[in-house]
Amino acid sequence: MARKRKIVIGITGASGTIYAIDLMKKLSQIYSVETHVVMSAWAKKNLQLETDMSLTDLKQLADYFYSDSDLGATIASGSFLTDGMVIVPASMKTVASIAVGIGDNLIFRAADVTLKEQRKLIIVPRETPLNTIHLENMTKLSKMGVQMVPPIPAFYNHPQTIQDLVDHQTMKELDALGIENDSDGRWEGI
Repeated sequence: MARKRKIVIGITGASGTIYAIDLMKKLSQIYSVETHVVMSAWAKKNLQLETDMSLTDLKQLADYFYSDSDLGATIASGSFLTDGMVIVPASMKTVASIAVGIGDNLIFRAADVTLKEQRKLIIVPRETPLNTIHLENMTKLSKMGVQMVPPIPAFYNHPQTIQDLVDHQTMKELDALGIENDSDGRWEGI
């Protein structure tokens, strides 16, 4: 039996918790994927503000759920083999902390481990407008191999609902992870 792909999901306090929920829902449907989820305190607050989902319901979508203060968690060590990490949504504080190597919470530490082990790190930055500091931090991370996948909607697929827009974003994140997914929103040419 092949081992499951281990994906770490960091959820920060930026607006856009719906993107994390959708990714978790889709990954929970894939038997060959195991999810390791950590949320910041503000992400938990945004879950309340932006959705009707409870923290208990969100935790049920994860195979493993960690406290952001648990620096002894498995995902804080490079010896724990993972297949990548997605930070969705990513606040600019998170982007800055990762860019300068601050590892004082589990999201930052897991991202640092992902970088040092040269594993796939995908960041879904949520801020607008962006200032020069934000752009420099994202550029620095991009130069280190981090893939930036901002939630910018596509309209060639004629989205009808907010969920259509979210589905397209999740498709991009799954593609970045190298996880096959059936999406109706792919460009088919003209």
